[in-house]
Amino acid sequence: MWKGQCGGAIYRRKGEESEIDSKTHRVNEQIRASRVRLIDAQGKQAGVVPLDEALQAAYEQGFDLVEVAPTAQPPVCRMLDYGKFVYQQAKKERDARKARKSQKSGEVREIQLRPKTGEHDIAFKLRTARRFLERSSKVKVRVRFRGREITHPEVARELLARVAGDLADVSEVEKGAAMEGRSMLMILSPTGKK
Repeated sequence: MWKGQCGGAIYRRKGEESEIDSKTHRVNEQIRASRVRLIDAQGKQAGVVPLDEALQAAYEQGFDLVEVAPTAQPPVCRMLDYGKFVYQQAKKERDARKARKSQKSGEVREIQLRPKTGEHDIAFKLRTARRFLERSSKVKVRVRFRGREITHPEVARELLARVAGDLADVSEVEKGAAMEGRSMLMILSPTGKK
């Protein structure tokens, strides 16, 4: 093959390394098959042709030859701008990742209280829990015991019942108050009502 520039990447003679770091697709001289099924830049099938002919056609039109289906017999290759193709793939992955991040419906947020938590602090924690529930997140309410406080679990039950009552307009109790180690837990799930 000849030295030339095509689609933003530099190509070299057969046997020399290409500067494209292709991890998922073979490009141009990296393709190993002797015959390929060629798809042109408009997406139309050009039939089964020898690899040299396919490469020459791609170079003449200013495109790269990319192996899109390596397991097919013969492998399917497409003429396209490889740099643009890689950019679009990366953009799709970023958008998919962003979409997964924004789906917080299954997320569980946690607020922690103590049996001796003050009134103002409880009100602040309730506002935080309400905000989580309005954003469709579940809320795990944990009352942590220290020292001898664990001998009075009824104080924690009353506190959790108060929290459930204050948040009843935006939540429902998914899992009632239960001991877990040195803390008592309750899980609230959003009702969907605002």
